[in-house]
Amino acid sequence: MSNDSQGSVKGEAAMMSSPSGSASSQGPPLSPSTTSKPPELPDELVQAGWSKCWSRRENRPYYFNRFTNQSLWEVPVLGQHDVISDPLGLNAAPAEGGDGNLGNGQRKRRSSEEQGAGPNSFKRVKVEPTTPISPSTPGVKPWNSVPEDKPAQPATPTTPSPAPAPYRPAVIYWDLDIQTNAVIREHAPAHHLPPHPEIELQRAQLVTKLRQHYHELCHQREGIDPPRESFNRWLLERKVIDKGQDPLLPSDCEPVISPSMFREVMNDIPIRLSRIKYKEEARKLLFKYAEAAKKMIDSRNASPESRKVVKWNAEDTMSWLRRDHSASKEDYMDRLEHLRQQCGPHVTAVAKDSVEGICSKIYQLSAEYSRRLRQTHLSLLQDPPTEACASPQQSRLVYCYPVRLAVPSPPLPRVELHFENDVACLRFRGEMVKVNRGHFSKLELLYRYSCIDDPRFEKFLPRVWCLLKRYQVMFGSGANEGTGLQGALPVSVFEALVRQFGVSFECFASPLNCYFKQFSSAFPDTDGFFGSRGPFLSFCPVSGSFEANPPFCEELMDAMVTHFEDLLQKSSEPLSFIVFVPEWRDPVTPALTRMEASRFLRHQLSVPAYEHEYRSGSQHLCKRDEMYYRAVHGTAVLFLQNDAGFVKWAPTAERLAELTAAYRPSPSRPSSLSSPGPAPGDRDSAPKAADRTQGAVMSPGGHDDNNNNNNNSSSSSSSSPQDKTGAV
Repeated sequence: MSNDSQGSVKGEAAMMSSPSGSASSQGPPLSPSTTSKPPELPDELVQAGWSKCWSRRENRPYYFNRFTNQSLWEVPVLGQHDVISDPLGLNAAPAEGGDGNLGNGQRKRRSSEEQGAGPNSFKRVKVEPTTPISPSTPGVKPWNSVPEDKPAQPATPTTPSPAPAPYRPAVIYWDLDIQTNAVIREHAPAHHLPPHPEIELQRAQLVTKLRQHYHELCHQREGIDPPRESFNRWLLERKVIDKGQDPLLPSDCEPVISPSMFREVMNDIPIRLSRIKYKEEARKLLFKYAEAAKKMIDSRNASPESRKVVKWNAEDTMSWLRRDHSASKEDYMDRLEHLRQQCGPHVTAVAKDSVEGICSKIYQLSAEYSRRLRQTHLSLLQDPPTEACASPQQSRLVYCYPVRLAVPSPPLPRVELHFENDVACLRFRGEMVKVNRGHFSKLELLYRYSCIDDPRFEKFLPRVWCLLKRYQVMFGSGANEGTGLQGALPVSVFEALVRQFGVSFECFASPLNCYFKQFSSAFPDTDGFFGSRGPFLSFCPVSGSFEANPPFCEELMDAMVTHFEDLLQKSSEPLSFIVFVPEWRDPVTPALTRMEASRFLRHQLSVPAYEHEYRSGSQHLCKRDEMYYRAVHGTAVLFLQNDAGFVKWAPTAERLAELTAAYRPSPSRPSSLSSPGPAPGDRDSAPKAADRTQGAVMSPGGHDDNNNNNNNSSSSSSSSPQDKTGAV
């Protein structure tokens, strides 16, 4: 950004004490020895970061912005010259001396030359602060360029020297120069409402409130904490079938009762089963389960038969625990599995109505919040959209392009930007979101490539704030919560996919973790300005080579496989999908079984556990030495291709060998020994009796490209799908 191109002003200026009076840029030069106080800046300018400084070389005051490192001779006018949207000051008010066609830097030098050397003026090696710009900002000329109607003058000692280069990350985890080979049919603009910071802030508050309601309902009705990140997985599962108009909150789903949320809450009743490593832990867990099951069946409206079965088994287990003190860990776990088989169906029948009430209540609140948000959003638009009618299917084939919104964006409020070391901080109404400077520059490039309605970057900062806030809200606010939603394949794997298989598109990504500038993501309204082609289940390519590492959710995985087979069946053009999923066999996931049985499967590759790595889900914020982690579970790589795609991108032995080699961890970069999830042996430490009957499947973490970043540190092996909850 522009503030990276600034020189230090500490050697040239001494900060002045806060003066009083009105500011004027036309008065005579102020002497630092004068006894009268100089004019005071308006409060608006002070809040925006402006302060008045003294130039000893020029013997006159100038104005410096501590947020943007911007320096001006004239009194700045709030809202007239913004360093992001107008780096050259081309829209700034011209000086009254007649140099209206000159930039601030040229006016500044000319005024100092005409003034001549003052009594305190002497030649220095350092250069006086000049107007900053970001050479990477689109829609503006280089800072030392001259107006188009004047020929460029040769460089002289009096012309300013070139500005420093823009900020460039030390390590780049993307390649935005790769052009897409994905071909689609041209379609009409989407009818999503354009993002607005006010609405995004209200949405964040309502989602936080909804999470709190979910927590309270689980405590009040079942006496348990909500399963870790189950709310995130509920959002994902609902959006697969949601026909509502809010991008995040479900509002039009059938059925109303979420199978995902029902399954996860039910798995933690009567108690949550944690992973067991030691004998004493297994003994305590068995006792707690028996006690909780007996207490629950006594306090609920259960049938006499259920009461008899549960109480008899619970008392028998407690009697066995009092008699046998020499049992091993395996004995305790076998006994716990037997107890769950005997008591589980009766406990489930007793708690069924209560858990369904939790799911229904959360959905109803979500629908109400969605309706309220839309009404507020429509009131902010200058031209509210009319009822959208179905547009006819276009027949022209084109290369895929970012989502375009049919509704024009209204004027957006100001978002403040400042940098703290290598972190960009964006603040709106006291709410701050952060992203490291490398990814901030990436967002700037994506915005330049993809946005067509804001060439002067006037809405860039508000849209970045909305983007970061949306993903922050979806991740959740718990410790390490949501870090599995944004993981990614290593750069070396993407490079191999590009070279060997012509991959140029990610099916599940976001502007924060994408490798290409073309990708599908969860939120078309916020992500479309940064290159998103919209949700993948709504994306219908005719040809191209794609990488897919979906969020590990059973409902989404099934929908993804169905979508793949439909696309491969309909297209006669080269079409290829390389799918990365965790290779979990106990129990096996239905989507993996379907892909292995698909007639479009050309090859399947297995990458062993601990022999490959992934990038962290918090890559846009984490430190460089925390970027990679080893995968603790194997990864299955499946090649789904039609006949033309197989001819063009066949998974030959040479290509597969390079892909496998690219997956190996690099010895030159640090990485954690394992992902935050459980080791493979830990999955066998918890009972498995209800694994398939209750639909419970363990899953790795990661949004889009993250395969095994499982962050559930205290759930049982029979818990519901974990983490892998990202873009739909």
